[in-house]
Amino acid sequence: MKVFANHAHLYHKEIRPNGDLDSLKKLMDTVGLDGAVAYAPFNKNGSIQVLTPEENQNRWLADQIKGQPDIVGFGTVNFDREDLEDQVKEIADLGLKGIKLHPQHQVFRINGEKAYRVYGEAEKNGLFLSFHTGVHYERMRDSSVLMFDDIAWDFPKLKFSMEHMGGYSFFRESIAVMNNQRGAKQNPRIFAGWTSVYDRGHWYISPEDLCWLVELTGEKAHIFGLDFPFANAERIAHALYVVRSLPIPEATKDLILGGNLIRELGL
Repeated sequence: MKVFANHAHLYHKEIRPNGDLDSLKKLMDTVGLDGAVAYAPFNKNGSIQVLTPEENQNRWLADQIKGQPDIVGFGTVNFDREDLEDQVKEIADLGLKGIKLHPQHQVFRINGEKAYRVYGEAEKNGLFLSFHTGVHYERMRDSSVLMFDDIAWDFPKLKFSMEHMGGYSFFRESIAVMNNQRGAKQNPRIFAGWTSVYDRGHWYISPEDLCWLVELTGEKAHIFGLDFPFANAERIAHALYVVRSLPIPEATKDLILGGNLIRELGL
């Protein structure tokens, strides 16, 4: 069973010693991952993820993962700047496959004008988007899970994942968004990000609900995620155990644990 996982945040060693490339590679060896998607740091004033002002976080990521065939990169966008389309185009030109977006941390409205400029350019360049969804200590009116339905309708060629699936609080709203597109089971555009949903807390989704999620939305719409470095090797090993223990077909588990992500990123 090949495991290719989404959702690894990559950092400068000086900023987060357990979140650099060497730490990610060590974790991959420890839990048995064949590959992973690494996210560039968010470039936002006041954040512990910020690089020094003169650095470009997407070029830094591309340089970090160069020559690493088992690591694929997703860029990030700095919403404090006005050149949003240019930032997205540079992400594509660098060979990165997608964009990580965190509406609460980056403080943008998911169906707002700035965000739509990013989505339009991402759609044009064939980039996959991964969104944080669920509670994260900002106004929920700006990132309501049901507003992802607007994105799906307004950008009919865009593909994106809802990481954490809204968590415990908004899980069912996430299912509604996924199911509100005709033909979603056969050709999904909205994907359930199975990230940090295995331990009781904000993001918890029970094994029974995960099985029900697969039945409702089809086996092609699910992507396993790490949440590195916030989830350590022990938590990720537990997550893999939960997925492998689900009473669903082995072929479906293969898709969740890497097949769907590999297909959608054209790897």
